[in-house]
Amino acid sequence: MNKQISVYEARHTSESLLVAINRLLPQLSSSAPPMTFQELEEIVTSPCTHLLVAQSGDDETSGPPSIVGALTLAVFTIPTGIRAWIEDVVVDESARGIGAGKLLVNEALGLAGMLHARTVDLTSRESRVAANAMYQAIGFEKRTTNVYRMAL
Repeated sequence: MNKQISVYEARHTSESLLVAINRLLPQLSSSAPPMTFQELEEIVTSPCTHLLVAQSGDDETSGPPSIVGALTLAVFTIPTGIRAWIEDVVVDESARGIGAGKLLVNEALGLAGMLHARTVDLTSRESRVAANAMYQAIGFEKRTTNVYRMAL
């Protein structure tokens, strides 16, 4: 089966998009609760966030396309310029290894460039070996920094 992957920005919220995102969320985080329609609407309509989705359109014998991955690009202005951050990259287990993650990240980089971002950052757990290798192959450089988090 030849899977064709396309990436697009979700510009409208729909029940099918919500179902797809909630199907992917547990593969991203075991602690993330399912999203509500309103939460998804906030992401899709915010001028600072861009929800990119990867859709699998298999060959003509395999049925309708389905969402197999997503990421969120946050773009914001700070005193040092426009910056972007890639968050919540997830590709369905059934679609890993066919380029969906790379297509999502490259689309996010193109969008960040169109929005005049000076840099794009992301974080990735060390245990995500394939994802880290992909980010470095795309051109991301590993930075030595301390990342701090405080739960509120």
